[in-house]
Amino acid sequence: MMPADVTKLANRGKLPGRRVADQWRFARAEIHHWLEDRIGLSNGQELVRMEGLLDRVPNADGPQDVCISDLLLTESIGVPLAARTKGSAVDAMIELVANTGILWDPEKMAEAVRQREAMHSTALDNGVALLHPRRPIPGILSEAVLGMGVCIQGIPFGGSGVLTDIFFLICSTNDHEHLRILARLSRIIQCTDLLNHLRNASDRTSAHKLIHQREVVVSSA
Repeated sequence: MMPADVTKLANRGKLPGRRVADQWRFARAEIHHWLEDRIGLSNGQELVRMEGLLDRVPNADGPQDVCISDLLLTESIGVPLAARTKGSAVDAMIELVANTGILWDPEKMAEAVRQREAMHSTALDNGVALLHPRRPIPGILSEAVLGMGVCIQGIPFGGSGVLTDIFFLICSTNDHEHLRILARLSRIIQCTDLLNHLRNASDRTSAHKLIHQREVVVSSA
């Protein structure tokens, strides 16, 4: 995005910022949440463009490339996920990721995820929830990792009335990495066939294979 485009969006009130001495000032946290919201509302083509923009942003805090099937470990997948309530779904997802040894403080992550959900649910209209803290918590992770769980029955999780039965937990180490993961994962879960196959997956290995196969298609698009 060019500086002129940024100024135009700010002048129109579409980009969070403050005008100081005829110049716009932007808080990193506010821009992060603005981008997060944009990703959540984007369609397939817009997500491709968003990924392209994020690719061009230097990330001094970690690797540039993001691969969902590499971040999603087999042991961090629950099929089926033993949860029947919103609270138990969060707890079960945290436990899955904690079992990998990558997440050092599951209690802190669980509290951060609950606080994020209290602000605004991460549940989507397709029955998927993308759990994550409000901001990355690098101090309790050795590296980025994802978790995924598939419930036998849907759980009332968001406010739209749509039951949620597929959960992802995004544990990232910095803002840029989080947005990259969110954009790529959002593209993957837009495939209705994939979601239906995940709901019928027999075990964690087959569920991981489905994610990998879909990511190959998305990456080549």
